[in-house]
Amino acid sequence: MESKLSGSATNLVDQLVYPGDVVLDLSSMTNQTIKLGGGLRQDSDVISVMKAGRLRFSKPNKYWVESSQKRYVPHAEDSVLGIVVDSRSDNFLVDIKGPAIAFLPVLAFEGGTRRNIPKFEVGALLYVRVVKANPGMNPELSCTDASGKAGEFGALKEGYMFECSTGLSRMLLSSPTCPVLDTLGKKLSFEIAVGLNGRVWVNASSPSTTIIVANALINSEPLSGVQQKIMAEKLLQRVQ
Repeated sequence: MESKLSGSATNLVDQLVYPGDVVLDLSSMTNQTIKLGGGLRQDSDVISVMKAGRLRFSKPNKYWVESSQKRYVPHAEDSVLGIVVDSRSDNFLVDIKGPAIAFLPVLAFEGGTRRNIPKFEVGALLYVRVVKANPGMNPELSCTDASGKAGEFGALKEGYMFECSTGLSRMLLSSPTCPVLDTLGKKLSFEIAVGLNGRVWVNASSPSTTIIVANALINSEPLSGVQQKIMAEKLLQRVQ
């Protein structure tokens, strides 16, 4: 969803907002394109809040309301972790924690053709992109970025996946890097994939490192940035 707006809601960014709150008034604005994410809606010249949470902003032009919830509502261009639950001739059926099962076309891979259709067992974990997410319809997924390249998308093998709130997922994906990931990354070597649907995958060379990282991330959600750094440093001291 895009609207022509001017100015910004910078005075409300990172603040708690509630259903019915008006965060932007279009009538007094000059032209500037912004994107509205989850939790916001446009009514005539007003952008208002649909669910309680914190108003967030990401450059260059996207606003959304972040709330810590288990339920995930798919949005186009979200990167999510999905679990294959079935396969059909044309699609893989994938659970992304949404209201409905999503489908991943067998050709939605870089260079995908009928001759090189990938094979995934039920239970396989995939990092995928939401292509379409219309109300009342099954979301459509892809294992490529918008340019058709595989990039970071595809099957995630080995490692450990845990479920969390969507708020924690967004925190882990925030820019600059959140303190817990920044602190752990300076001392430990590991891979991580974060889905906006409240799933996180961690992989490291040793199971103990994987467990340390996963526990640190899970425990970081209610903490401030300073508290995250202190908690991560204490964990690292224990393993040295």
